[in-house]
Amino acid sequence: MAAWGWRTAAVIAAARPGGSGPGRRPGPGSGPTSEPAPEPVPEPATPATAAVYVHWPYCRKRCSYCNFNKYVVPAVDEAALRSCLEREARTLLHLSRVQSVTSVFFGGGTPSLASPHTIAAVLEAIAGAAHLPAGAEVTLEANPSSASTPCLAGFKAAGVNRLSIGVQSLDDAELRLLGREHTAAEARRAVEVARRLFPGRTSIDLIFGLPGQSQDTWAQGLEAALGLCDDHISLYQLTLERGTALAAQVWGGALPTPPQDLLADMYQTARATLVAAGFRHYEVSNFARKGALSTHNLSYWRAEQYIGVGPGAHGRFVPWGEGGCSREARVQTLEPDAWMREVQSRGHGTRRRVVLSPLEQLEEVLALGLRTDEGITRERWGHFSPHLSLEAVFGVPGEAKNLQQQGWLVLDGR
Repeated sequence: MAAWGWRTAAVIAAARPGGSGPGRRPGPGSGPTSEPAPEPVPEPATPATAAVYVHWPYCRKRCSYCNFNKYVVPAVDEAALRSCLEREARTLLHLSRVQSVTSVFFGGGTPSLASPHTIAAVLEAIAGAAHLPAGAEVTLEANPSSASTPCLAGFKAAGVNRLSIGVQSLDDAELRLLGREHTAAEARRAVEVARRLFPGRTSIDLIFGLPGQSQDTWAQGLEAALGLCDDHISLYQLTLERGTALAAQVWGGALPTPPQDLLADMYQTARATLVAAGFRHYEVSNFARKGALSTHNLSYWRAEQYIGVGPGAHGRFVPWGEGGCSREARVQTLEPDAWMREVQSRGHGTRRRVVLSPLEQLEEVLALGLRTDEGITRERWGHFSPHLSLEAVFGVPGEAKNLQQQGWLVLDGR
């Protein structure tokens, strides 16, 4: 799904790794309003575009905080995985009847462990099934420990034009706590190499709210990152996930629990520091300057179609090729070997598919759109709900007005 695509706590309803959507919803016509239930969400006769997320499920080690769908194995049959990624991409694109792919994102796991040949082959498969414009954003997540100059140059030659570097911290003690296999020096070198190869299109990830981390330590780390970074930063508050080593240490009392007020102060400090440095806070966890917003991630937050390829990947699209006419939430089989068997036998490894009701689609439009600084435009809301306003669908009479008076809601011409 990062789902959602999908990074730590940053991407909610659309994220790949970790949960896939809002919780239990009231059925049409239930709830505090007597307004009519939303009519079916219109989909174009030809769903022209979609983003594609490709999941590489393998890592060299498991970080202490990570519960993403990743696997540490003695050896990877890359040829078999590559063949299945190609086949599933072609199958799902044909099922969706997408004409053009707006962006491609290789996430994981650690996709920088894949060979450039694999990345090129998957991109070729996508381009063979739908139009992939020459300037389309193609992002690859990379760990500093697998981001040498020859490696990154190979990815560039394969068609990657944007990198997301998992720096997480520039402090060696914090990196050890997180279970990362790279050092701060290796992170700096990786970002410097990436910026030379992908100028203006290198993003870095940072995590804050570590056990024992102080406000001053975080502020110093952020200043160090500002001196190193390119024009995009993704900023994530550490989420303690059940089943991870770090969560067990905190919940067992071996490490302190970060106070909520301190976490809030760290977030506000980061926001003020980055905005002062010329970054636009365009999404809850994402900052960009010089127009370097992530096209791919914006497709999630704008509730556009996206197709998830690979073990555990999530998607949202209309399967016109199977006779579908409503958007579905799809999840691919988690375990790589089982997923490959399914792809080899029937062309794709979709394990779960749910037709989204009109209300569920509107909830996603709302929840995801409110993560961005652009909010939900009237045009976008109208695409999903041409007959009923936002207030008619979700608002108790007078509630929207009360929220406006309190300054929590802005309803304007946009």
